[in-house]
Amino acid sequence: MTRSDLVEELANRFSQLTHRDAEFAVKAILDAMNDALVRGHRIEIRGFGSFSINRRPPRMGRNPRSGESVAIPEKRVPHFKPGKALRETVDQRTVELEAKTNP
Repeated sequence: MTRSDLVEELANRFSQLTHRDAEFAVKAILDAMNDALVRGHRIEIRGFGSFSINRRPPRMGRNPRSGESVAIPEKRVPHFKPGKALRETVDQRTVELEAKTNP
C-alpha cells in the first residue's frame, strides 16, 4: 500500500472527508511520526506496533571492488516492531487466504 492508496482508502471510508482533507490528514500524521523519531522519541500504537530508533555503531567495512578498508560511521535507523494483535491478525488472515486459494 502506498501513501496515495492510504489517502484514497481514508477518503472512501469517511465520505465527509474530501480527498484533499484525507491527504492532509495522512501527511500530518506521518510528519508528526517523523518529527517524534527525529527527536529520539518512541511511538507506540496499541494493537498495531511501535516505532523506535536503533543505533548502529561505527565499524570497518570493505570496498568489494578494491578490497580496501572503509570506515563506516555510526547510524541511527528507524525500527518497527509489530504488536501482538497485528501479528496474530496477519497470521490468521494469511492462513485463511491460503485455504481459499488452495482447497
